[in-house]
Amino acid sequence: MTLDEAQQRVDHWIQEIGVRYFSELTNLAQLVEEVGEVARVISRQYGDQSFKDSDRDIDLADELADVLFVVICLANQTGVNLTEALERSLIKKTSRDRERHQQNPKLTGSEVENRDDCLG
Repeated sequence: MTLDEAQQRVDHWIQEIGVRYFSELTNLAQLVEEVGEVARVISRQYGDQSFKDSDRDIDLADELADVLFVVICLANQTGVNLTEALERSLIKKTSRDRERHQQNPKLTGSEVENRDDCLG
């Protein structure tokens, strides 16, 4: 499914099942809530926190999909074409960050090598 198709499918779902879009402010609150759920899963799956029994069946993919759904809702109701916006964002990031990331010792491993040299 493309981003354009996703935007169309979410819009169709809203019109047929959801009745109407929530307000932009409500959707922003929904987005924050959904991102919090992603954070909860990641902090337990990859971080130091342990799962509660009630959290064991929570799936990261489902939570990320919930975030994407709300982002698409916000894009639809504010007239944003996500395909075009993502393409512009990738161009911007490529132009801005092309050399910065290539020279980042935290990403290239040279910082670890330098730290090892200091421990010598």
